[in-house]
Amino acid sequence: MTVDREAKAKIRRQGSGAIADINVTPMVDVMLVMLIIFMVITPMLSKGVIVDLVKTRNPIAMHDADKSDAIVCAVQRDGKTYLGTTQMKPEDLPQKVKDLLANRLDRTVFVRADSRARYEVVVDVVDNLRAAGVDQLGLLTEQMTDAQRPGTTAPAGAPAGQ
Repeated sequence: MTVDREAKAKIRRQGSGAIADINVTPMVDVMLVMLIIFMVITPMLSKGVIVDLVKTRNPIAMHDADKSDAIVCAVQRDGKTYLGTTQMKPEDLPQKVKDLLANRLDRTVFVRADSRARYEVVVDVVDNLRAAGVDQLGLLTEQMTDAQRPGTTAPAGAPAGQ
C-alpha cells in the first residue's frame, strides 16, 4: 500500500505543477492591431494647419500638394502665417523657403489661404515666396458644391435663404 500511495503522490505533484511560461500571443496580436491603427491614422493627423479654403467652381487638381515633401504655406483668417506647421512672420519666409528649395529640382510652393484672410496678408506671403526664388506657386482651393453655387436651388429639406 505504501508503494501505491507514493505513486499517487508522485502523479499529483507532476500534474498539479503551475506553468511558469507567459503566453504572449494575445499581447502580440493586440500590439500589431494597435500598430496598424497608428500607421493609418498618423498621416491624417499631420496634414498641416487647418484653414477654411476658398471655394471655386472649377479648381485645378494639384496632386503634388498632397506629397509628404511638398512645401505648403498657410494663412489663417487672423493673419497668422505658417510654413508647414511652424508659425512665422511673412518676412521670415524667404530664408526658410530658400533653405528648403536648395537641393530640389521642383521649386513649387503651395499656399493655403483662409477664405476670410485679409488679401494684403496673402499678397505679402506670395511676394515673400517669390523673393525666395519660387518658380511655381500653387493656390489651393476647394470644389464648390452645387448648393453653394449662385443661381442653383437649395437641396430639398434645406431652409430657404441660408
